[in-house]
Amino acid sequence: MTCHQQRDQDAALSRRTLVQGLALGAAASVAGAASALAQTGPAAPPTTITTPPRDFSPSGAPTTYFWDPDIIAVDPSFNDLAQPNTAIKRLFTGLLWAEGPAWSAQGRYLLWSDIPNNRQMRWSEDDGRVSVFRSPSNNSNGNSFDFQGRQLSCEHLTRRVTRYEHDGTATVLADSYNGKKLNSPNDVVAHPDGSYWFTDPPYGGQLYEGEPDGPGGPSNSGGKLNPRIGQPAGFVPGKRELPTNCYRIDPSGRVDLVVSEDQVPDPNGLCFSPDFKKLYVISTGKGPGDTGAGGKGEIFVFDVGSDNKLSNQKRFSDCVIDGVKCGPDGVRCDVNGNVWASSNAGRAVGYNGVTVWSPEGKLLGRIRLPEVCGNLCFGGPKRNRLFMAASQSLYAVYTATQGAGPG
Repeated sequence: MTCHQQRDQDAALSRRTLVQGLALGAAASVAGAASALAQTGPAAPPTTITTPPRDFSPSGAPTTYFWDPDIIAVDPSFNDLAQPNTAIKRLFTGLLWAEGPAWSAQGRYLLWSDIPNNRQMRWSEDDGRVSVFRSPSNNSNGNSFDFQGRQLSCEHLTRRVTRYEHDGTATVLADSYNGKKLNSPNDVVAHPDGSYWFTDPPYGGQLYEGEPDGPGGPSNSGGKLNPRIGQPAGFVPGKRELPTNCYRIDPSGRVDLVVSEDQVPDPNGLCFSPDFKKLYVISTGKGPGDTGAGGKGEIFVFDVGSDNKLSNQKRFSDCVIDGVKCGPDGVRCDVNGNVWASSNAGRAVGYNGVTVWSPEGKLLGRIRLPEVCGNLCFGGPKRNRLFMAASQSLYAVYTATQGAGPG
C-alpha cells in the first residue's frame, strides 16, 4: 500500500469514527432526556450534609416546598409536631458561643447570651433586628423568664443567679450554698410556686466563658492563669468550693440542694414537664478541673413531689443515635410533654442540632444544623417557633406544637 492510499484509508476511518460517535452521542442524549422526563419527583434539595452544604442565610436558595430536608421524622408521630411548609432559617451569625435563648412574651423578642463576648443579644420579632441587649453581662449563660415576665440570668463571672425587675433593678437570687460560693450557674427555670431551680456545673471556670479559679482552684491548679486580666479593678477571683449540684431557690430566699453531683454530675440544661410533675436534668461533658468521670452526656428525669422533693431517678436517654453520641446541653418541653434537646455531636456532621423525644423516651425526630447547638427555646407570638442557639449563629423554625411556658 502506497503512502497516498494509506492516507485515504485513515481519512475514511476518521470520518466513519466521527459519524458513529455523533450517532452514539445523539442516542445517549435522547436516552438521557427520556430518563429525565421519566423521573417521578424533583431532585432532592441540598441539606446540611451535602457537598456543598445548603445556604441557610436569607440570600440562600429555597430548600423545599414541603418538609425541610434537614427536619427528619424518625417516628411517624413526629409529623404531627413538625410544620411541613416551613424551613430552617439562620436569623443571625457572628457570635462566639451562643447560649441561653429565652422568649419574652410581653416584649415579643428573643434574648440570648454570647458568653465569650460578655453580652446578651436581642432579636426583635416585629422587624427581625438584632441588637446588643446587655453588655457587660457577667458572662451570662442560661436565661429564662418567670411567671411575672421577669428575666432570669445565670452568670458565670459573678457565679450567681440574677433576676431583673420591672423597675430596672437587679436582684441577686443566689450566689452561695451553705456559705460556699457557687461554681457557675448554667440554666434556670421557674416553678408556679414562686421558686427557681438551677444547675451549677463548672463550665464558667474557663478563660473563654468566664474566669478561671484563683491559683490552686480546680480549673487553675498550677496557678499559672491570672483571672484578674481583663477584669475591672478590685476584681477578686473565686475558687470552686462546691460539687456540681442542682438547687432550688425557695420564695423565702433559702437555697436547697435538690440533685447532687453523685446523681447527675456536671448538670447543665433543665426543664419541667408541662404539669410540673417531672424534672429533666441534662448531664453534659466533662467540665474544667474535673478529676473524675465528669458529665455523662445523658438526660435524666425525676418525679417531683408535692413537697418539692425529687424521687424515682431514671436515665431518660443516653442520646446515642445511629451509634453517634448526640451530646445534650439545653432542653425544653412542648405542651404535650415531648422533650426537645440540643445536640452536640462534634465533627459528626448531620447529627448536630436538635433531638426530639416522646415523654417515654422514644426518639421521634431530629433537626439538623450546620453547627453545634448549645440551647433552644420556644417563642414567637404563638410560642410555636423553635429558636436554636448554635455556636456562632441563631436559627429558628416553625413547628406544629407550642412550647410549655414561660421562658
